Order: sequence, then C-alpha cells, then structure tokens
Amino acid sequence: MINIVVLPGDGIGPEVTAEAVACLRQLSTERDLGLRFTEHDFGGVAIDKHGHPLPEATLEACRNADAVLLGAVGGDKWNDAAVRPEAGLLRIREELGLFANLRPAKVLEGMQDISPLRPDISRDADILVVRELIGGIYFGERTRGDHSASDLCTYSRDEIERIAHVAFRAATHRRQKVTSVDKANVLATSKLWRETVTEVAKSYPGIELEHMYVDACAMAVMTHPRRFDVILTENLFGDILSDELSVIGGSIGLLGSASVGSGGPGLFEPIHGSAPQIAGLNVANPAGAIASAVMMLDELGLSDSGRLLSSALDVTLLEGCRTGDLGGSATCTEFGARVRENLRSGLTRVDAYRELIAMNRGCCG
Repeated sequence: MINIVVLPGDGIGPEVTAEAVACLRQLSTERDLGLRFTEHDFGGVAIDKHGHPLPEATLEACRNADAVLLGAVGGDKWNDAAVRPEAGLLRIREELGLFANLRPAKVLEGMQDISPLRPDISRDADILVVRELIGGIYFGERTRGDHSASDLCTYSRDEIERIAHVAFRAATHRRQKVTSVDKANVLATSKLWRETVTEVAKSYPGIELEHMYVDACAMAVMTHPRRFDVILTENLFGDILSDELSVIGGSIGLLGSASVGSGGPGLFEPIHGSAPQIAGLNVANPAGAIASAVMMLDELGLSDSGRLLSSALDVTLLEGCRTGDLGGSATCTEFGARVRENLRSGLTRVDAYRELIAMNRGCCG
C-alpha cells in the first residue's frame, strides 16, 4: 500500500486536486498500484478550523506518508490572521526537509500558438528549475519596526552543495548543462553560492556549467529560452524565475512541481496560487495539479504509470480540450474527465498527437 496524504488547501486548491486524485485513483485501479488517499486540513481552511495553518495532526500524517499532494494555500480572507496560510507551507517544507524544489517548464510540440512568445523563440524550450527551498531570505531572521524592517538572507556551504548536486544529477539525464543563477556582483551569499557551485561542478566533468546574474537570466529566459537546460538557484530567485518561465508554455496553470529532500516523503503541487476570485466557479485549470501527480508517480518509482498519465494529459491539451486560461471553454471537471477518458482509451502515444490534431477532435472548445 502506498499512502498519499492530500492537502486540498484553499481557493481553487480543492477543485484542481480532486481532478488529479481522480486520475490517480483510476490509474491505481487499472494498474493495481495500491494507492491509498487520506485528506487533511492545511492552509487557511486549517486556520479556520484549528487556529493554525499546519495542525500537528496534519504534520504527523505527512511525516508518515509516502508522498503529499497539495492544492494551493492562501487568500485575502487571512491577510490579517496572526499566522498566515503561507507560514504553514514554509513550515511543512522545513519539517519534512524538502530542500530541493523541481519546476519543469516547456512548450508542448503542437501548442506553440498559445505561448505569448514567437514560435521561433518558444519552440523546443525545455527547462528545469532546481530551486533551493528551505534556506535564504524566506527562512532568515525578520525584524519590523514602525519605520524600518529587515529580512536576513543566509546560506551555508553545505546547503549550497546539496542543492547543487541535485541540479548536476538532473542535468546528467537531460542535456548536460547547468546554469547557476546568482547576484555575485553584489551579495555575499551569492559569492559563496558561486564559489561552492564551481567546486561541486568538478565532480561532474561531463556537465557544462555557466554562471549568470539573476537580472540577466530573467531577460534571457524570455528571449533565448532554448539556451537553458537546468537552472540552479537560491530560494527567492527560484521562486520568481520559475513563475516567469510559466509564460513559455502559455499559462501558469499548466505547471507542476516537486519538493523533495533526503529520503522522506516528497510534496507535489501546481505552481499556481489559490486564485480565490475564481474558486467554486469550476473554471480553474487542473493541468498543473495533474502534472504534479505525474511527478509524484515518478518519485514513487511508478514511472510507467507516470508516463501514461503525462501522455493522456498532453493528448487532452493537443486535441483542443482547454480551460479558459488557455483560450478554451472546458470546465475544470470536464478537463479532468477528458484526461481520464484518454487514459481509458489508450490514446497515450506521442505519435498519436499529429493524428489527433489532424482529426480536429476538440472535445470542449
């Protein structure tokens, strides 16, 4: 039995997570995967029920799980709360030791038309951001007075080494290149970052390493995205760059992520927020949550099932079933149902894409 803790969270989180879980349940039944799901309160909904975004019962369940699937947290409702929902997210990452956040961004062949970038720029873009997740300014000491405030950014050599190894190992299975992003011309932490990454690179002689300042990288990922393979960076820079990279594919609603550590359960979530303004309207895009489920299957050693789900998701998009953020009219539940239909019908081969497009089998507009 594989125990999956589900944290639907706030806003559109429950809607998109429900579609991802339904896909996983179908796969588990058809392929006898033995997935078992339990839901727990997390984020703003947990504040309302328990007074804290990460109740101890939820944390204990996550510690004992094989993986955690998260929807989204936050919303204006809790802006004045003593502890905001996002504090629960920071704490669960720290408590589970999830120091590496993996965020892939790519353009699906056949969907260049939805990217705001010109097809000649976006075509074949395929980038993995490896973001350090439990250090840096988000976890540093904070002070706040009436007229001043400060946030401390701290990194140790050990913290940089362990995330650098994740990036270099990932590059060995991709296109053999790591771009380390920092601000070493200004920041002391970035100077240490650059020195340490350079040392770690010596253990990977087959991998090309380049260093880039974060401001230059922010421009280059939009103008020349194909030059990048794996982007390695610290917490704040990685948060910003990975959201920027969502532009390449056409919508932040398409992208999933994995947060992993050194042996414990990983946490898998779409990179979008809780979008409370559309919560309950059944218009959210569940593709990012489903993509996160694919990454979860890979991490659990169920890569064959992950490929089936990934292919079904791609086919659904390519045949024209798209939610409003992608210019379509499919609802959240319609999109999820279509992914599951494609799973059942076996339309999961890459060579089926062109056939589907040619047949113009748009299901939902």
